[in-house]
Amino acid sequence: MDERKPWEQAASVLPARLRDGLSALGADRLDGLEELRLRRGFPMTALLYEGEVGTDGPPIGEDELRQVVENATQSSAHTALDRVRQGYVTLRGGHRIGLCGSVVKKDGQIVTLRELSSLSIRVARPVAGQAGELLPRLMEGGIFLSTLILAPPGAGKTTLLRDLVRGLSDGDAGPPLRVGVADERGEIAALWQGEPQLYIGRHTDVIDGCSKAEGLSILIRGMNPQAAAVDEITDPADVQAVSEAAGCGAALLATAHGTGVEDLQRRPVYRALLDYQIFRRLVVIERRTGGRAARVEVLV
Repeated sequence: MDERKPWEQAASVLPARLRDGLSALGADRLDGLEELRLRRGFPMTALLYEGEVGTDGPPIGEDELRQVVENATQSSAHTALDRVRQGYVTLRGGHRIGLCGSVVKKDGQIVTLRELSSLSIRVARPVAGQAGELLPRLMEGGIFLSTLILAPPGAGKTTLLRDLVRGLSDGDAGPPLRVGVADERGEIAALWQGEPQLYIGRHTDVIDGCSKAEGLSILIRGMNPQAAAVDEITDPADVQAVSEAAGCGAALLATAHGTGVEDLQRRPVYRALLDYQIFRRLVVIERRTGGRAARVEVLV
């Protein structure tokens, strides 16, 4: 078992010079580290609760960017980048590296990245306990009602989604449910060599590396979930996918960027989502002084 703190696990893929540069931030601040940003030609920055701050050290070079990828994948950067299709690599512990650079395409499909320009190392930090208060408010007659989680970027949508999946799967508010997770970008469960790196419950099945539509279809056909979860509905294909899943009898749990019903109604994609009347409850996450808070609204 890895006894290191989450930020120490994530920072372990950095070259020694960059790890040393973090020390100036202090242990207390690093315990709240959310991301590390490595941009070619600039010093590394750290995303903390108060915002993005600089670290000590000279500008990042491409060699250091490639070294991070090699450390993360335990292979040469050239070999690793040939396997990258969606712009990220998942690390043991659920941490994730996002990659930017020059895309190489073949037959219209992304086949690799070259000339890396920046990396983002996102620190995975499971937060349990959020579901305990919310789940009873998302139930009716002992049945979980399809729920949409709304929040601005970085406000904790995926973290709350994960804990609600865990709560449903472990039976926090009633009998345990079979939950299917279509983890398109690997952020909910963070599968690493087939094993979820972030705990999502004893009765949860996960598929990743494919679109939400493909993932939900496979789960509905093969795993018979009582509830299905997806992260970040962003386009009409996502709306169609959750609509079809709901038509098969599964309750839905999903997230989207937004601040409330009025905000959703102003945007065509989300207006269509409301028109389908898939979701019965809306959970809105708001940033407040000293942390975040969630409110529940009734949709249908």
